[in-house]
Amino acid sequence: MTNSQRKILVTSALPYANGPIHLGHMLEYIQTDIWSRYQKLRGHECHYICADDAHGTPIMLKAQQMGITPEEMIAQVQKEHEQDFADFNIQFDNFHSTHSDENRELSTQIYLKLREGGYIKSKTISQLFDPEKEMFLPDRFVKGTCPKCKSEDQYGDNCDNCGATYSTTDLINPYSSVSGATPVMKDSEHFFFDLPAFETMLGEWLSSGSMQPEIANKLREWFEQGLQQWDISRDAPYFGFEIPDQPGKFFYVWLDAPIGYMGSFKNLCDRRDDINFDDFWAKDSTAELYHFIGKDIVNFHGLFWPAVLDGAGIRKPTAIFAHGYVTVNGAKMSKSKGTFIKARTYLDNLDPEYLRYYYAAKLNNRVDDLDLNLEDFAQRVNSDLVGKLVNLASRTAGFISKRFDGKLAKINDTSLTEAFLAKQDTIAELYETREFGKAMREIMALADLANAYVAEAAPWQLIKQEDKQEEAHQVCSNALNLFRILVTYLKPVLPTLAANVESFLQITLTWNNLDQDLAGHEIAKFKALMQRIEMKSIEAIIESSTENLQVTQTTEAPKVEAVQTELEKEPLAPEITFDDFAKIDLRIALIAKAEHIEKANKLLRLELDLGGETKQVFAGIKSAYAPEDLIGKHTVMVANLAPRKMKFGESEGMVLAAGPGGKDIWILEPHAGAKPGMRVM
Repeated sequence: MTNSQRKILVTSALPYANGPIHLGHMLEYIQTDIWSRYQKLRGHECHYICADDAHGTPIMLKAQQMGITPEEMIAQVQKEHEQDFADFNIQFDNFHSTHSDENRELSTQIYLKLREGGYIKSKTISQLFDPEKEMFLPDRFVKGTCPKCKSEDQYGDNCDNCGATYSTTDLINPYSSVSGATPVMKDSEHFFFDLPAFETMLGEWLSSGSMQPEIANKLREWFEQGLQQWDISRDAPYFGFEIPDQPGKFFYVWLDAPIGYMGSFKNLCDRRDDINFDDFWAKDSTAELYHFIGKDIVNFHGLFWPAVLDGAGIRKPTAIFAHGYVTVNGAKMSKSKGTFIKARTYLDNLDPEYLRYYYAAKLNNRVDDLDLNLEDFAQRVNSDLVGKLVNLASRTAGFISKRFDGKLAKINDTSLTEAFLAKQDTIAELYETREFGKAMREIMALADLANAYVAEAAPWQLIKQEDKQEEAHQVCSNALNLFRILVTYLKPVLPTLAANVESFLQITLTWNNLDQDLAGHEIAKFKALMQRIEMKSIEAIIESSTENLQVTQTTEAPKVEAVQTELEKEPLAPEITFDDFAKIDLRIALIAKAEHIEKANKLLRLELDLGGETKQVFAGIKSAYAPEDLIGKHTVMVANLAPRKMKFGESEGMVLAAGPGGKDIWILEPHAGAKPGMRVM
């Protein structure tokens, strides 16, 4: 793998400035930080920048509720965000805000270039307006009764109960969630970005390899529906940047938010003489630009952002890397279960490097969701980091200090060192391609070899024998040298541990000195590097994160009551006999393919592999699952259900799922050893 110096700019998505960072957010920043630190460890010029996303109606309204200005609120939140990131060892080269002079200037420049290019259109649209607050209402600030299932207190764009999507004007008995007033329709001139003008360019962009295949395929669905012009304006009152020459009109937050990447980098360049802004953002730039984002915002980053950049004559990203969501103990993060864990709550109880390692151990370059299983988390950290890695030094360092004046021996048998060094290109490639989980497995396999070597040599026995002193010196020195290589490999993941090891070994750990000969090198006295996770610490986190259901009852009750009402309408089905039940053939099925169905509100089309036989099933789980999240999962299906002709085709079975409805539907997932075609007894 070549190591000529590269110029790299890397970003994470901008956290919204109206609330705290939680462990779901931290996945992305840890992933990006590991990748960025790896590039710097290899000697590349790499800049990692981010900012708070500080504009929009929610921030304006929350500041009003708090009785402070939006500027005061976002400054307070930014301070908290920066402290959380710093304590998690996220090494930003710059963390800024979208509410900045740099971002205002760049947003204005880009808008004017788009306007000059003919890519900004205007038209009058009708929207719901709050007559009491005198403001137009975004969809999420209008509530009412779902036009499909008649559930009350549903949002203006989709129903949490039945999963239906609809226009805000279709709501029954709509009301403003800001004031409670009944909204009225009102006309307003808005400004639109002409996204359809970039259809050819975007088609080529999606085929260029700049996005993961599953994301590119997802975004191609927009072309099937026909690209639409994108509303980039909002009416006053609004917290954001005013559009040039248009008093009372503001840029929609999603226009200036991604430009915030550029604003943060410009702020860094203006403070340093050694970085040139245009070297990274000019149309002909040869620098690499990467965005790490969650799968929920791929539309903006994969379609709107490259089109805006192209229209303004600015280079596009080299690649966009999307990741999945974080679940905790196999389910969505839950405040009632104490698994909606804020970064600060975690930091108050546990070492951040534990989570950095666990996330790394489970991350890959796909868009899979990552499960933070708290029991597995404790076991893996205790086994890998304490039992394998740190134990290697703690078992041998004391002998070097006490018996050999703190100096390492020249190692005669270098076969293990050579085996460790032979893995550097493999591990480097896994870091580069974001296959962190595979990299951790390679590193821990080496740690197993080193521990087996120490256990077999038993220096604690050798040291007791007068004629075995040199052999004991050799074994302990060899073990610490192998430990040094392991910690160097792990330095992007465990920066604090690496810094402590550097102090202990009195050497800087770099990729370029992996093969350094430490014969005669003096080390410092060993100090404990890492403690085991005690389950009481995890229990304290859960307890601190658990919110009393009584407190949240006012917001949750309408949804619960609606579900109960629906259930009351549906009494239990008539009894069946055991013979009736025995006729049902339940089988394990692999979801080989999953896709949207045009004009279907609830259904997804699944192709289920039963171990050689494939069946097509239409499943009403669209409100809870995106198709790409299902592919590759195992589930349970009724395999002998008579085929049923439907509007979209023939359904040849049924998948089993449970839940109250809406987003809360879960397909049944069998244990890891299940195979397609197995019968469920």
